[in-house]
Amino acid sequence: MYWSRFLSLHALWVTVSSMMQHYPSVWGHYDVCKTQIYTEEGKVWDYMACQPEARDMIKYVKVTLDPPDITCGDPPETFCAMGNPYMCNNECDASTQELAHPPELMFDLEGRHPSTFWQSTTWKDYPKPLHVNITLSWNKTIELTDNIVITFESGRPDQMILEKSLDYGRTWQPYQYYATDCLDAFHMDPKSVRDLSQHTVLEIICTEEYSTGYMTNSKIIHFEIKDRFAFFAGPRLHNMASLYGQLDTTKKLRDFFTITDLRIRLLRPATGEIYVDEQHLARYFYAISDIRVYGRCKCNLHATGCKEENKRLLCECEHNTTGPDCGKCKKNYQGRPWSPGSYLPIPKGTANICIPSISSIGTNVCDNELLHCQNGGTCINNVRCQCPPAYTGILCEKLKCERDPGGCGQNSGQGAMAHRPLILLTALLGAAGLCTW
Repeated sequence: MYWSRFLSLHALWVTVSSMMQHYPSVWGHYDVCKTQIYTEEGKVWDYMACQPEARDMIKYVKVTLDPPDITCGDPPETFCAMGNPYMCNNECDASTQELAHPPELMFDLEGRHPSTFWQSTTWKDYPKPLHVNITLSWNKTIELTDNIVITFESGRPDQMILEKSLDYGRTWQPYQYYATDCLDAFHMDPKSVRDLSQHTVLEIICTEEYSTGYMTNSKIIHFEIKDRFAFFAGPRLHNMASLYGQLDTTKKLRDFFTITDLRIRLLRPATGEIYVDEQHLARYFYAISDIRVYGRCKCNLHATGCKEENKRLLCECEHNTTGPDCGKCKKNYQGRPWSPGSYLPIPKGTANICIPSISSIGTNVCDNELLHCQNGGTCINNVRCQCPPAYTGILCEKLKCERDPGGCGQNSGQGAMAHRPLILLTALLGAAGLCTW
């Protein structure tokens, strides 16, 4: 009775496990790299494309300002309240905590009153331009998953460029231009993301949507990631399968949403009018209270984890891959060229695992468990053996007749000889130091 109950429970567990293994893939999260499945030959690994969860990437950013002395407060200076040039009793003093506005206040928790913010020096050297570069670096390749949001406390700048780098700041490309007058500032016709389409989604535009100076309810600037996703996934991003398919087949599209660094180029502060008031230059400056960047570590669809180690983000690589971005095969797993995982076919994708090198253990490598298909078995997708009719077992190492009450017998001519390939395999693995039987 107990044995029958055990068998029933085991059958139920196998059924539930088989059903559960499909859930992450159906959801399209790609949050599992491998799972065990049951076949006639026993348990085998089923590999799939996988990626880390999206997270707040600002927690891991390094910020650099250029010029380095552009932050206000050294020496102390006064500045005017926004929108009122006659209220110039505000002070910035780097030596006093309550009056200092260092760069790290762009990334602290918001919601406090009054708001905390970084602030530049005032435009006291007008008409010399007040230019500031704010560089955000991760020392890691990041895939953006949500809008970049910048909140200004000084009024949004009259002119600004958001730039990206894919090579750790060696070269830069524009992401988007912002201006009160795009034609005058950048010789570009004004557009918004709504003017784009699937075919023009990679176009670099200049927008006047976020450059309205002093309006009290107009502090925020966006770089619209989700609106661009929506051209493929629909307005509510319900059809993520379509987006993943496009990202997989269009490298330029995927690279568009991939960065190692961002640079905010502030070119002209908010003036609120056509002309600069030279009598009250203390009213012109930049101040940023918050920057939000959400994304995931780029791991080439070979990892679900990304850890911080020695102040650097590193993928926790699977599929026998290694490197900061899982961008190469591990030693002794170079049986075929490295390849990134693929979102296709949806929903599980293709893992493109690295397989053992032939020189490391011998010939006929099947998968990363170092399995060799015996007795004429065929390796399927590098993870299991498809056996000839007379054989069974994970490695096709067993004769099916051995299951019969009478055994295989001497007349079959297979009884003793059938185990020689397994003995040979054991010897090969043992010689390589890999056999744990």
